[in-house]
Amino acid sequence: ENLFFGNFSVAEEGVTIGDNVKIQSQVYIGENVKIGNNCLIYPGVKIYRNTVIGNDCIIHSGTVLGSDGFGFNFDSKGNTLKVVHNGNVIVEDDVEIGSNCTIDRATLGSTLIKSGAKLDNLVQIAHNVVIGKNTCLAAQVGVAGSTTIGDNCLIGGQVGIAGHLKIGDRVQMQAKSGVLKNIKSDSVIMGYPAINYMDYNKSYVHFKNLPSVMKFIYKLMKKNVE
Repeated sequence: ENLFFGNFSVAEEGVTIGDNVKIQSQVYIGENVKIGNNCLIYPGVKIYRNTVIGNDCIIHSGTVLGSDGFGFNFDSKGNTLKVVHNGNVIVEDDVEIGSNCTIDRATLGSTLIKSGAKLDNLVQIAHNVVIGKNTCLAAQVGVAGSTTIGDNCLIGGQVGIAGHLKIGDRVQMQAKSGVLKNIKSDSVIMGYPAINYMDYNKSYVHFKNLPSVMKFIYKLMKKNVE
């Protein structure tokens, strides 16, 4: 009921769309996709097969939901063999996804974006990742496969998060951090590899003073030689 379906948009067989949904032009909706009520899909969004989108979601132009994850094996000759991805993507209620984001389908099971999560532009979510409720990811964040991020986290721009990690609730990651290990709830981290924010700041004070410290050490060494 009250559906707007824009010019040159396509919905494949088995698609279910709720009430008060606005799908703008040149949107592709694959087989068996489900879209809830009160959603806004901007031009050029691509939604692959079996994706599930909840109520009150906004998806901006150029975003792709449900593309194959980056999974390959090697044969005995070193040739790459594609891993088939038979899972899907689930986007729960009240999620907003910025422009040109990519959220890959799971190998098995689901890649999950939980209720209230907000993704900025140019965010990459790999296969089998879970993004917690009300977690916000700034532009150019990349999350590698099978990592679980808790609720109410704040993740700064260009943060890279390695795969198969568990990130707790209410974690804050400063911009350009590189996360290589599990992070406890309520942590504030920064740097590469990411460490406690205050420890990073203390270390940086010493780091920026290294030239003068080394100059002092060389003077002492020269004096001792003489």
